[in-house]
Amino acid sequence: MKIVIFDMDGTLIDSKKDITITVNYIRDTHYNLAPLSEEFIVQAINMEVRNLPKLFYNTDIYHEQDRELFEEHYAYQCTKNPYLYEGIKDMLEKLVDSNIKISVATNAPTMFAVSMLKYLGIHDLFGMIIGADKVQISKPNPEMLKKILNFYNFDKSKDEAWMVGDNSKDMLSAKNAGIESAFATWGFSQNSQYTNILSHPKDILKIIF
Repeated sequence: MKIVIFDMDGTLIDSKKDITITVNYIRDTHYNLAPLSEEFIVQAINMEVRNLPKLFYNTDIYHEQDRELFEEHYAYQCTKNPYLYEGIKDMLEKLVDSNIKISVATNAPTMFAVSMLKYLGIHDLFGMIIGADKVQISKPNPEMLKKILNFYNFDKSKDEAWMVGDNSKDMLSAKNAGIESAFATWGFSQNSQYTNILSHPKDILKIIF
């Protein structure tokens, strides 16, 4: 058995416009702060160590009012502008047609991931979609990946598994889970020092097969 676990934002889909709109809505509504750029927000999200409340709202911790407003606003905003990266759907369908098990592990809340993947027409291809709200600690902790591997009854002695993502948290989660990894450079992060570098979604097929 072969399993491929995908990160979502910056790997399968480009969602930065809607994330930026919602973050800036909170900045304006609660703090009267000027808007941040898409580039700044993506860079902040992809940092291995960061304090997002400080970077986004100039607060040391997430306040409940900010969390509530984010979830309320992003629930309808998240399906306004996301799109699949070129070649993603074709690649996913080829994997499924070849009986490769595919799932999603994202640090976004599960409900947003499900909404976006349904909107983009690829939800039903995945055996499992798991977000940060379904685990105690999100990536780079391996808990999310281990839940998926357990779902498939993964046996390292005879099965193979990969994590495909666009930042260091994805690569570290794979290492911590004891599986292979591949770095996608078409999304939020173009540069990488990792071994398996993917310049196009079809490159995944070369690694898996």
